[in-house]
Amino acid sequence: MENIQRITSFTVDHDKITEGIYVSRIDGDVVTYDLRTRIPNAGDYMDNLTMHSLEHMFATYVRNSEIGDRVIYFGPMGCRTGFYLLVRDLQNDRVLAIVKDVLAKIVSHDGEMFGASRKECGNYRELSLDAAKKEAERYLEKLNVRTQTFAYPQ
Repeated sequence: MENIQRITSFTVDHDKITEGIYVSRIDGDVVTYDLRTRIPNAGDYMDNLTMHSLEHMFATYVRNSEIGDRVIYFGPMGCRTGFYLLVRDLQNDRVLAIVKDVLAKIVSHDGEMFGASRKECGNYRELSLDAAKKEAERYLEKLNVRTQTFAYPQ
C-alpha cells in the first residue's frame, strides 16, 4: 500500500469548491472537466432520481452536439455533487459554451425522456424529465452568475 498514489481529485480541498466548471485533469489531448453542480460537504446532494435523469439527458444532448465526436465520457460523481465530462482536443471556453447550450436544451426539452425504456436502461423506472430540467436550470443559473476560471480554488 505504500506505493499507492492519491488520485488528482483527492488532492483538491473540497471545502473550497463551489458550483462551477473546473479542469480536473489533462491526459494528452483528453481533458476531464468537473461539472460541479453542488457545493461539496454542504449537505445538499443530488438524489439518485435527479442524478440519473440529468445524466440521461445531458449525455444524449452532448453526444448529439457539434462536439459529439470529441466526447469520451459523461457521468455522475459518486459523491452526488456533480458530473465528469471527458472531451478530446477542445478549448475550455468552447466546452463551457457547449455545456451551457446543452443545459438550455434540457430546460426547454419538449418530448420524452431519453433512454427511458426497459430495453434502453437498467433502472428505467427511476427517471424524471422534470427532475432533469430542474437540475439543469439550477446549474445553468450558477454558471451564468460568475466567470469560470476552470481552476480549482487554492
